[in-house]
Amino acid sequence: MPSAAIDDYLKTIYHHTEWQDERITPSQLAGELGLAPSSVTEMVQKLAAQGLVTHRPYGPIGLTEAGELRAAAIIRRHRLIETWLVGEFGYAWDEVHDEAEVLEHAISDRLLEGIDERLGRPRFDPHGDAIPDAAGRVHREPFVLLGAASPGHVGRVLRVSDRDPELLRAVEIAGVAVGATVTVTDAASLRLLPGDGTDGPEVVLPGAAAGAVWLTA
Repeated sequence: MPSAAIDDYLKTIYHHTEWQDERITPSQLAGELGLAPSSVTEMVQKLAAQGLVTHRPYGPIGLTEAGELRAAAIIRRHRLIETWLVGEFGYAWDEVHDEAEVLEHAISDRLLEGIDERLGRPRFDPHGDAIPDAAGRVHREPFVLLGAASPGHVGRVLRVSDRDPELLRAVEIAGVAVGATVTVTDAASLRLLPGDGTDGPEVVLPGAAAGAVWLTA
């Protein structure tokens, strides 16, 4: 099996449980990858035979320790490349995902280490996703999804999903950045807190932000 195909499966399974606890089902995996369920079932069986995933027929799919380490390694590559493109080449955060998808399979381990060192060994990518270290470890703070946060909740923006470039652009235009402190006014509205004890402007985000923006709990 081509290495890139295996990596895509493992990355998708890993991503699914980064910000919630429910393991991915075969039908969800097929939908995420845009593949026929029968093709996914066949590949999952092969990954299980290689000791990379755990799976019972019709049940959810999980990563083994070996699978998680391999997934973390490719995700580390992807997120370091995204951070590098933003920091060194002036890419916007809505432009880097597709570039990183190509480069993550092309650069050497030596170049990746050089990128990590040059960037100061960052722990998070431009979207707020944790960058695994060389041993696959990540650090995450307790979090709450914007749509699940109560009105009046105060927190820092931890992450904005990179799934929708249009939403990323809308969030940026609204002045909401990873690391900003905000007060939740409703499921898609925030008040920016500038840090001087005063209230900043209230911003209204697209409805999709309710399921795509994470705050500190």
